[in-house]
Amino acid sequence: MLGNILFLTPNIQHQTPKFMDIDTVRLWASVGAIAIGTIAPAISIGFIGATAVKSIGRNPEAASKIQTAMILAIAFAEAIAIYSLVVALIIKFVA
Repeated sequence: MLGNILFLTPNIQHQTPKFMDIDTVRLWASVGAIAIGTIAPAISIGFIGATAVKSIGRNPEAASKIQTAMILAIAFAEAIAIYSLVVALIIKFVA
């Protein structure tokens, strides 16, 4: 009986495995762009804020100048995150 079951199975041909198609590559590329593009600005914004608070603590009279420079630096760091979002969307839908 076991011989009959073995002979009745279809002939399975060995195929080379298909690793990734273009949609999967696009997905992983956009995930990588978003991951790197959000982690790096988040760390830099935290560092900018911590440094500004330390500077204001050392010299309270310069708080307005430090705060202006801090807000400007945070805006530039946030712009990098927005650029990475644009790059990820271009990878996902255009490339």
